[in-house]
Amino acid sequence: MQIEIVPYNPRWTTDFEALKKELAGVTGLWAPQIEHIGSTSVEGLAAKPVIDILIGVMHPNDLDQVPQALMARGYIYYEKYNREMPYRRFFVKLHTDPSTLSLPIRIGEADAIPAALNNHHHRRAHIHVLPLQSEHWVRHIAFRNYLRAHPDVKTAYQQLKEDLGILDWADGNAYNEAKDAFLKTAERNAVTWYHRHTPAL
Repeated sequence: MQIEIVPYNPRWTTDFEALKKELAGVTGLWAPQIEHIGSTSVEGLAAKPVIDILIGVMHPNDLDQVPQALMARGYIYYEKYNREMPYRRFFVKLHTDPSTLSLPIRIGEADAIPAALNNHHHRRAHIHVLPLQSEHWVRHIAFRNYLRAHPDVKTAYQQLKEDLGILDWADGNAYNEAKDAFLKTAERNAVTWYHRHTPAL
């Protein structure tokens, strides 16, 4: 499969705001902080047309309370990633009602990911739920802010994505692994920069 990389679209911000309103209504019990992250959150940066959303909850124990609420609203819960990333709960929001695609609501460790979900054309958003102010929360926010403030890094990242986007990949995870070396260096620099420029809470 090829990963679709498209020019920046200002509608991504509008789409995020609509999803944020929906997610705030669903997860309000946990008083979350909801942020637009990833490439679609950086003005001028080409991206996969899938909105990345970060939901921060107050306590790590809240992580396992959120899935039932989101699944009830048609979000696909990737429970299979919990062992690898126990600090995160990951969901996919589809453009289409999942029932029309005959997809499961919960994808466990032993479940194969349906082919339809590997096609990013079906995906509207990726939802990442993390404890607020954890190292992984900071990493995502720092990287977003760093790209916004450093046009040279943004340009280099865009070139990498465009180069990788024309290749064939087994799935989105393989594409992400190809970006890993760049991202680790950029994220490390971003976190250092973020702590230097962000007042302590």
